[in-house]
Amino acid sequence: MRRHWIPGKVFSALAAGSGGAHAIGHLQAAQYSKRLLLLRGVRDAAREEGPVRARRARQAFALLAEIQNEAPDAVEAVLRHPAVGAWAQETLRGSGDTDGLTSLAAAAVVRAGFPRPVEVAVRGGGVVLPSLGRALVPAADAPGTATVRSGPGGGEVTASGVRVRIPADPHRDAPDWEGLRRLEAEYHGMALRVLLDDVDPYRLPGAETAASRPREEELEAWRSMLRRAWRLLVRWHWTTAEEVAAAITVLTPLTPPEQGLRSATSTETFGAIGMSTPPDEHALAVSLAHEAQHAKLGALADVVSLTRPDDGSLYYAPWRDDPRPVTGLLHGVYAHLGVAGYWRRQRVHERGDAALRAHTEFARWRDASVLAAHTLSASGRLTTEGELFVADMTRTLQGWCREPVPASALNQARTTAERHRERWARR
Repeated sequence: MRRHWIPGKVFSALAAGSGGAHAIGHLQAAQYSKRLLLLRGVRDAAREEGPVRARRARQAFALLAEIQNEAPDAVEAVLRHPAVGAWAQETLRGSGDTDGLTSLAAAAVVRAGFPRPVEVAVRGGGVVLPSLGRALVPAADAPGTATVRSGPGGGEVTASGVRVRIPADPHRDAPDWEGLRRLEAEYHGMALRVLLDDVDPYRLPGAETAASRPREEELEAWRSMLRRAWRLLVRWHWTTAEEVAAAITVLTPLTPPEQGLRSATSTETFGAIGMSTPPDEHALAVSLAHEAQHAKLGALADVVSLTRPDDGSLYYAPWRDDPRPVTGLLHGVYAHLGVAGYWRRQRVHERGDAALRAHTEFARWRDASVLAAHTLSASGRLTTEGELFVADMTRTLQGWCREPVPASALNQARTTAERHRERWARR
């Protein structure tokens, strides 16, 4: 661990809505230190759960440190897995399980090929190894436990005489093994590689995660859509593509809404986004841009305080049906800065009805974001750094407000905005 700060130029670039991979690197470094602090906290919290759990937590923590000396990349891959952050925070709040440390150690053992068996808990008929997958096993010889070992070409999980092989590529399914499958896209030398996490119970807190794993044909549909969306981002939205590739490592399937697309992020799971099956490549591309903004702001707020403590004040958000606290409004403005930026660039590459839609979306979210940014500036709920951040956002948006938009698109955007405000006021 080390101290972290955000250089002024990086802060300003982030506030303007950008930053690129360089800015993401600063945020990732701080998030990793945060993860290490959380793990230390979980180890110490186990002391309150009795000598047996305290000993297991100490041993798992020490094993992680031992593996880290020989295979640091293996340990880092496990600890950076987004669900680990949610598990650690829920454990420190008293609603998680300190025995999760043994699952982290077991995952590191498998990744590193480390010759040390690890006893882990069986939960819901399975053993989850964060960043790898889940073995489906019965309760083991000791109540509720199984043993994880590394081995030639993978590893194994044994419980009550049942042995589940972890394949050499743990991201592939095998008998009684549910791997975190890969989704990949590449265009003009830039690649996006994410894991589809549909097994970890902490994969996206508070989100409506899909009840079942996507079948192979559904995965192929995802891969096809991702390739098309990635081509869009790399061709016309280079900086956004760079940030998405650097920041997003895990995708979690969500239950679909009645229409459109549902997406989500959590400040507890940096690097993960949730999404229902997108209707088209534009919906996927703009959702990636939107959720990457949320991820950036959540990570930045861990290093720099942007808002004052919540005093119960609520504000109108032009994209929500409910009033929002200042932190929620700030997140909304920043995310929709990314949405408006996407359509601002995309509109010059469209023709006909598609161009009208792109101009309308740009005008709608540009105007909505600048309105909400002014609300934030007048709220009195921002820190000094928060005021600088919002001022830089506002400058970007005001520059966009001076850009011409066809009258038909502008009228449609303003009519939609007015109707939303009227409905909100009536509620």
